[in-house]
Amino acid sequence: MGVYHVVEQGEYLSMIAKRYGFAGHAIIWNHEKNADLKSKRENPNVLFPGDQLFIPDKENKKLSINTGATATFQVKRDKLKLRLAVSGLYLGPLENAEFEVSVDGEAVKQVIKDDGIIEVEVPPTAKTAELLIKEKGSDQDPVTIPIQIGHLDPVDTPSGQKARLNNLGYFAGFPAKEDEKLFRSAVEEFQCDQKLKIDGVCGANTQAKLKEAHGS
Repeated sequence: MGVYHVVEQGEYLSMIAKRYGFAGHAIIWNHEKNADLKSKRENPNVLFPGDQLFIPDKENKKLSINTGATATFQVKRDKLKLRLAVSGLYLGPLENAEFEVSVDGEAVKQVIKDDGIIEVEVPPTAKTAELLIKEKGSDQDPVTIPIQIGHLDPVDTPSGQKARLNNLGYFAGFPAKEDEKLFRSAVEEFQCDQKLKIDGVCGANTQAKLKEAHGS
């Protein structure tokens, strides 16, 4: 029969699929009862609290093999990557820095940056990460940036717009505090840099450019 799962803040589809015992998210995402949500959200890992996701029943597969024969079975699991773009204020990609990423408190590996892009594989249960940035040859303590995995809301929501603007360096205000004047100023600054119509309104064209600039 299946059940409906109501998405909570911080949840993404690969995490939800894992919780319900699925190796990957595709069976859930491609189910006909999720067609409207799939069309609306587009990215299965950028959902919004309150979204209703249909979880179908798991189907048991039966395979026949000959007695005494050796069989090899492969399970296709989701491979998730945390992708970060790092740059200095007004200076573009950081050239003289070393990076390390930890996920849920465990160091992943020393990361070699290419044009400011960092990618590390994360498990479908990941909730938090930290990015450590240390200047090469410096004795100063590294800069630590906390990251909440799965907390990015869709770009057509005010919270999703604010988060993307903040991540791109346009301070649009604190997540839990509404400041219309500050948000409008950040939108205008972004529109100016992107050569868009400057009206302080995060409409469809600005949302599309914001999603492109942010990468998701």
